[in-house]
Amino acid sequence: MLHVHAKGRTFAGETTANFYTMNFVDELRWRGMVHTMMPGTEEILAKEQVTAYLGIDPTADSLHIGHLCGVMMLRHFQRCGHKPLALVGGATGMIGDPSGKSQERNLLSEETLRHNVECIKKQLAHFLDFESDVPNRAELVNNYDWMKDFSFLDFAREVGKHITVNYMMAKDSVQKRLNGEARDGLSFTEFTYQLLQGYDFLYLNQHKNCKLQMGGSDQWGNITTGAELIRRTTGGEVYALTCPLITKSDGRKFGKTEQGNIWLDPNYTTPYAFYQFWLNVADEDAERYIKIFTSLEKAEIDELVALHAQDPGQRALQKRLAREITVMVHGEEAYQAAVEASQILFGKVTKESLEKLDEKTLLDVFSGVPRYEVARALLEGDGVKAVDLMAEHTQCFASKGEMRKLVQGGGVSLNKEKLSAFDRAITTADLLNDKYLLVQRGKKNYFLLIVK
Repeated sequence: MLHVHAKGRTFAGETTANFYTMNFVDELRWRGMVHTMMPGTEEILAKEQVTAYLGIDPTADSLHIGHLCGVMMLRHFQRCGHKPLALVGGATGMIGDPSGKSQERNLLSEETLRHNVECIKKQLAHFLDFESDVPNRAELVNNYDWMKDFSFLDFAREVGKHITVNYMMAKDSVQKRLNGEARDGLSFTEFTYQLLQGYDFLYLNQHKNCKLQMGGSDQWGNITTGAELIRRTTGGEVYALTCPLITKSDGRKFGKTEQGNIWLDPNYTTPYAFYQFWLNVADEDAERYIKIFTSLEKAEIDELVALHAQDPGQRALQKRLAREITVMVHGEEAYQAAVEASQILFGKVTKESLEKLDEKTLLDVFSGVPRYEVARALLEGDGVKAVDLMAEHTQCFASKGEMRKLVQGGGVSLNKEKLSAFDRAITTADLLNDKYLLVQRGKKNYFLLIVK
């Protein structure tokens, strides 16, 4: 069994004292994170500290939760005492991987890719230890560094001659595109992708003593091309391990919502919306996801599963999953703010809680409520009577009479404060973020007024 000690060190928010004696493959197995593994992989990992890499395509300046299974593999790999390399594909990102795609992607400029790589490294630092002096410190590598000066003629001579077209044509990713799944077929650019990725493995094997490549199960063809290239050029023995592609229990694609991807960058997906995504996953999914997307130990997860089974309505699994992953990605303060924001729709919160929300979070919290636009001029000066605003200029109430009656019964709130008089003047001083008014009718009916 591999033993690497780093007593008391902080590991991306954790203490690593007891982590480095864990068996990596066993850890992934109970978490449901092993799909395919080359023979000998488990043995080499038990025998020595191994360097492994996993590739991330920098097509955007943020990771999304579809990347997280691979990132968590690297995290567990480091926790088990091995050395992770996060490869950001600055070169391969310029081309695009045909695996799982039905059409060729747009090519990115060097400047855009450099920006994306910098942003992704900052996000990876939430999961991996890049900074300490432990022997298995994580490293970020960019294949653009070794591909940028590699001429086409040199690549053809040094790499292309070792892998036959027959071998490349047999790959599933190529076959699917050639057999009509792609509208425009398969370009030569995409066809060469597996050679480029294969060369990454060869380069890292020679320069970083990297013996293992990891990735999603859709990458198996590309990974094995790299292993074959190493076998044919240097005769070296390398290994591969893939995780399953994560899906929802109903078979739909994981990580997508009606609004699109769930991003790790708070500018694209607010911590509130991020937290809500995990909080609202199905029970069956929560049990799988808490194993994959957190570092909680098996005993604790088993306890949570049992607790959830006793009273599913309390959503113990979802709450813990949402907490763990939101804290890991956004920090404790953002998590607490997300919890507080979640209580606004259902809990007894104050106007102060509402005023603390930034504009994006406010819009996320009230994304499903009816909205009305109001002219700013209406609220300027002495303002407008509440009854006129809510029953005449908008349709928050069917009539002024209904509005008066509800106000008298204490059933109307403006910005989470009870409205004591139906004719109270509403002015620009009442605006949230200098733009919004929140009207509440009864306990559950909200209206968001957007002042322009």
